[in-house]
Amino acid sequence: MTLILALDTATAAITAGLVRRAPDGSVQPLAERITMGAKGHAEALTPNIGVACADAGVAVGDLGAIVVGCGPGPFTGLRVGMATAAAMGLALDIPVYPVCTLDAIGHGTAGRVLVVTDARRREVYWAGYSDGVRVSGPAVDAPADVSLDGYTQVAGSPDHTTLFDLPAVDHHYPSPSRLVQVAGWDEPPGALTPLYLRRPDAKEPRR
Repeated sequence: MTLILALDTATAAITAGLVRRAPDGSVQPLAERITMGAKGHAEALTPNIGVACADAGVAVGDLGAIVVGCGPGPFTGLRVGMATAAAMGLALDIPVYPVCTLDAIGHGTAGRVLVVTDARRREVYWAGYSDGVRVSGPAVDAPADVSLDGYTQVAGSPDHTTLFDLPAVDHHYPSPSRLVQVAGWDEPPGALTPLYLRRPDAKEPRR
């Protein structure tokens, strides 16, 4: 079984977890460390990795692969996880698999489900799923501009699922196991391209 480090910093759940994956695709979660906060991703992620490894009784050198959520998410938080994954993959000479964070939230849901997360500026990142498979999005819009046509449930950030008149599914954030499950293991890992969907909030000062 391959030992995998799963990371995600695209949401308020700053996530690091250790998962073993068998050749048949089954996964065994070993340990996870999640810190909640819209800020402080850089300060929290590395300690979370250390705690998760300690709890699982493994060393970083034992890793066989890394999976990282590539968003969509706010610029500052998202790049922390992706930069960390890229640096660790290079240092350990192991593959790094990018996945859509919304896919990891939507994975395992049944029926037509809308997944939403915080995009700030009174907007949400969203994607639509049918039995856990993405059928629309990802995109960023004001909640009132997201069509609910055909959706029967909503998943994602609890602060934002309440903005939609749909029953909520208990898939709030991307778990390490679901991050691993949605990675494309049958192909070489793709490029680590962040899904910002819009320009960064921070702007260079005018000169």
